[in-house]
Amino acid sequence: MSTAGPALTWRLLRDLRLTELAEAGDGWQQLSHRAGTDRGRVDRAMTARLRETQAGESAEAALGRLRRLSLNFQYLHTECGLVRSTLDALAADLAEPQRRLRGALRDAEERGFTVHEDGSVAYPAAPADSPVPGVGDTTAPGGTARGSLPLDPRRLADAARHPLPFSSANPHAARAQDIADRIADAVTTAASIDATFARTLDGLRAAEDLDITGKTRKDVARDTADVRSAVGHHLVAAIPVDKSPADRLAWWEGLTDEQRREYLDIAPDLIGDVDGIPAAVRDEANRRYLPLLIEEMEEEGGQESKIEALRMIQDRLGEPSEPPMFLLDVDDKGNGRAIVSYGDPDTSRNVSAYVPGLGTRLDADFVTDTMKRAQDTAIGARRLDPSSAAIVWLGYEAPNAATVLSTGNAAAGAPAYRAFMEGLDATNKNADPHLTAIGHSYGSLTVGTAARRSGGIPGVDEVILLGSPGVGVDRAEDLGVGKEHVFVGSAENDPVTHLPTPVEFALGAVMTAGPAGALQASRVTDHLYFGEDPAAAGFGARRFEVDDGPRMVVDLGGFDAHSQYFTPELDRQSANNISRIVVGRADQITREAYR
Repeated sequence: MSTAGPALTWRLLRDLRLTELAEAGDGWQQLSHRAGTDRGRVDRAMTARLRETQAGESAEAALGRLRRLSLNFQYLHTECGLVRSTLDALAADLAEPQRRLRGALRDAEERGFTVHEDGSVAYPAAPADSPVPGVGDTTAPGGTARGSLPLDPRRLADAARHPLPFSSANPHAARAQDIADRIADAVTTAASIDATFARTLDGLRAAEDLDITGKTRKDVARDTADVRSAVGHHLVAAIPVDKSPADRLAWWEGLTDEQRREYLDIAPDLIGDVDGIPAAVRDEANRRYLPLLIEEMEEEGGQESKIEALRMIQDRLGEPSEPPMFLLDVDDKGNGRAIVSYGDPDTSRNVSAYVPGLGTRLDADFVTDTMKRAQDTAIGARRLDPSSAAIVWLGYEAPNAATVLSTGNAAAGAPAYRAFMEGLDATNKNADPHLTAIGHSYGSLTVGTAARRSGGIPGVDEVILLGSPGVGVDRAEDLGVGKEHVFVGSAENDPVTHLPTPVEFALGAVMTAGPAGALQASRVTDHLYFGEDPAAAGFGARRFEVDDGPRMVVDLGGFDAHSQYFTPELDRQSANNISRIVVGRADQITREAYR
């Protein structure tokens, strides 16, 4: 079946063996697998061995030929995989119109109707339902019904204006028309599917004298996009998005290797952000998607700061990293999304996920500063227990200056954070992983909002609140882990931790220099803008020691005291305490008195 073959008829559709398309797809998949295996042999055995044992011009020339051979195998691997995916989707799409056609043909056979080559349906004479007055013969003659899809509105109008012919009184006429319409609908739908997939398959033809160039690689990207447009609905529909992360993990593990590879090759963006998919798979998917996303954004224009950040992330992914770097999500929506882990969160016993706050967006500062906080936490934790990973979670729209005094961003981000942590708990391979939720600044409100739901944050054992303006609850015990597992780091010179309540703002509370020159609020209670001060005794958390940080007035420190909790070079005590909590050694933290 193709645009070059015979016109599609109901007989061709009826007799089409869809299993042959599936078998053909399997053949292409075997070829794709062989090409991938051969590429691995070229890269790991031949190229690597040659580099280790040979040098000079001849060796370089041989390495050049091996690189070309490797690229050819990669091209075959990808393109053959695309053919296989297209054939599988073609078979799946044709199954429904074929089913409808066969049902219509069965109905015709059961009623004794005859289906002609053109799809019209002949029906026999029968006693008339409503004989015409004055006519003695009450037998309505037979006739032929022809499919009329789409149904022409003019035909309906004519039927309303003119008396029905006598043959329409035949009770078989309406049934025959219904069958003819169903046949026409099935054949028309199948022909449209066939034409679409014929164009897609035709686009996968390789040029003669194939040479892998930059243009060829762009062609591969275009071919992938074309196949994605044809088969993407199958891939999307298969993902159990309405299920729990544990159910999604079971779904993924139940797929064949070929089916998993299909997602990675054709639609990496569909699984790169799915909670419950293993971290290594999400990382590979997002690494594949990242250059495509950058290219799309460059074509759209006007997103320079995001593009710069994505290129910086791409560069870092290509460099050695300690701990190793995993890209668990990336997206350009809103101010940008990125979830980065230092260390494998699926194999590590101890995993923390830090939510940043005010002004965090996908830009250069995110890569150089915000990501470094997670890396510092991972490095510190791994000194105490090598089986540790730390994540920065920018999976929500962090507030800007105009929205920071609203709970809206936290309320919108909390469900996503809960789902992410539930996914970490599902994919972690340890029997009882130790998970820590960390919220900094407004991010502590997001964590608090996620934790105050019944049962707390799924899988989470500890909650750390840093530089917090309040978390939406007045007691640590309301965060779902027990108050002895809630920890607070709150620098005295951090103005965010002194943020007045809305009422105090309305009454004109201001930030003023205290006796020691530090910035303080003219507050009269232990309440902050978003609830009880987590560093106050009444909240009930365990306050750990941090550096007071630079004083804004005397030392012109700005908001520096708000931004150094994670950084051992600036606040060794805080960074060490965070690491101890993350690895489950909270009994070793150094404590600080409540406010």
